[in-house]
Amino acid sequence: MTDAPRAGHGRYAYSPLPARPVYDWPGGRRLAVYLALNVECFAFGEGLGAELAPGGPQPDVLNYAWRDWGNRVGVFRLAELFDEVRLPASILVNSHVYRDCPGLMEVFRARGDEVVGHGRTNAERQGTLPEAEERALIAEATATLTAEEGRAPAGWLGPWISQSRVTPDLLAEAGYGYLLDWCHDDQPVWFRTRSGRILSVPYPQELNDIPSIVGRKDSGAQFAEMIVDGFDEMRERAEAAPLVMGIALHPYLVGQPHRLRPLRRALAHIAAHRDAVWLCRAGDVAAHAAALIPTISN
Repeated sequence: MTDAPRAGHGRYAYSPLPARPVYDWPGGRRLAVYLALNVECFAFGEGLGAELAPGGPQPDVLNYAWRDWGNRVGVFRLAELFDEVRLPASILVNSHVYRDCPGLMEVFRARGDEVVGHGRTNAERQGTLPEAEERALIAEATATLTAEEGRAPAGWLGPWISQSRVTPDLLAEAGYGYLLDWCHDDQPVWFRTRSGRILSVPYPQELNDIPSIVGRKDSGAQFAEMIVDGFDEMRERAEAAPLVMGIALHPYLVGQPHRLRPLRRALAHIAAHRDAVWLCRAGDVAAHAAALIPTISN
């Protein structure tokens, strides 16, 4: 009797965490923590977008304006918070933000934050496109970020965590060193591609304000408590193996005053342990891991 055939992705092999080699992050630390701030724009009267309340017929002014508040107000409050607690960030940015929100990205450029490719707009998914169109989307977004920031982004997160079966191949071929779309591990993992390999850096779907606040209807205080509990648990777990903890944020959600205040407490808790953990950016994790684990099978 033989097993029935099943579909697979072929990108990486199974590897249990306890069986892997142990290594350190810089300074002998074992837990890497990064903030992923999603700076996104949306089409008016069409396309995709998170909802505060069930949307009506287009144009859905209620939800469009709620999201737009994030780029006009909330994002600047979060930048101030990051300065206050002295935390770096990875800015996952739609390329249309440079066109639609002039002056916004200068705030994060001045902070020295990392800029990560995040498609053109979050009104669309890339994973539903034919390969040629997806390749063109990646090229267009990359060209804008490179021109605006003076360097090509090293990492990519698809809008809505959207990938086709060839997305890792297209990203590697476009020169990307890492992707953030997969949340299948607590350590970086090499992915096979048709032109070599690309590194997958852990990105959170639990410590992510959209699944938490929009999906499960958690309060800002509940989301902040999740961050604190997750950090404390990961810090203890990291004594046995190096781990990565990401926190995914969206300005129109946690930039709101009633959510910003508990978020401040959570980030201050993390910052208070800066001597024991590596407070970094996603690209820092990728660069360090790529140099450390070229021969580690995971």
